[in-house]
Amino acid sequence: MSRGLARFFAGAVASFGLAAVVWEAFAWSGLFSPALSPSLRVIVPTLVGMVSSGMIFLHIGYTLYRILWGLALALLLGIPVGLLMGRFKAAERFVLPLVSVLSPIPSLAWVPVFILWFGLGDAASIALVFYAATFPVVLNTWTGVRSVNRLWIRAAQAMGAGGADLFRKVVLPGSLPFVIAGFRQAFARSWIAVVGGEMIAATNWGLGWVIFDSKEFLRADMMLGTLIVIGVLGVGFERLVFQQLERRTVGRWGMVRTAKA
Repeated sequence: MSRGLARFFAGAVASFGLAAVVWEAFAWSGLFSPALSPSLRVIVPTLVGMVSSGMIFLHIGYTLYRILWGLALALLLGIPVGLLMGRFKAAERFVLPLVSVLSPIPSLAWVPVFILWFGLGDAASIALVFYAATFPVVLNTWTGVRSVNRLWIRAAQAMGAGGADLFRKVVLPGSLPFVIAGFRQAFARSWIAVVGGEMIAATNWGLGWVIFDSKEFLRADMMLGTLIVIGVLGVGFERLVFQQLERRTVGRWGMVRTAKA
C-alpha cells in the first residue's frame, strides 16, 4: 500500500470513527426513542442483511441508471452551452437570463409537474436529474472559458493557432478545471434530485423509494443504512471517477494540485 493511500485510509477511519462516536452518543442520549434513533448495533446488522439479500444492489442499479442518464444528458447540453456562452457575447446575453431564473428553483419543486408530464417511473426521475445537473455544468463551463488566461490565447494566436485549434488546444484545456468542478456539483445535485424524485415519482425501486418505504414502517435502521449506502457510493465516485479524471487531465498538465493516493 502506498503512503498516500495509507494516509487516506487513516484519515477516513478517524473521521468515520468520530462520526460513529457522535451518533452513538446521540442514539443513547434519550432525545428520541430507540426506534427513531437506533444505535449502530442495530443499523449495522440491518445493513449487512440488506447487502446479503442482494436486493439493495437492485435498488442501487435503478438509482444509478436514473442518475447516469440524467447526468449524461446534462453534460451533453450543458458543456456546449457553457462553451458558447464563454466564447460569444450574444450567446451569453441570450442564455444567462434564462439560467439565472431557472437555476434557483429547486428541482424537487418540479416533481408534480414532471409527474403530470412523464407519469410515475424512470422518465420523471431522469428529467429531475437532468434539470438539477444542467445548471452547474453550464455555469462552471461558462466561468471556465471566461477565466482562461488571455496571454495563453494571444501566445497561441501569435504562433498561428486559430479557430478550432485555438479552441481545442487552449480554451478547452484551460477551462477544464471548472468543467470538472461543475461535474462534481452536478453529481451532488443529481443525488438530491433522484432521491427526492424516487420518494414520490418512482415505483417500488430505487434508494429514495427504500427510504420513503422504510419511513412508512418506522424502520429508521433501514433508512439510515440506505443513507450509508448513498454516502459510500458518493465516496466511490469521488475516488474512482472525479479524482482519476482530474489526475489524468489537469493534474498531469500541472494546472491543479490533485489528491495523492
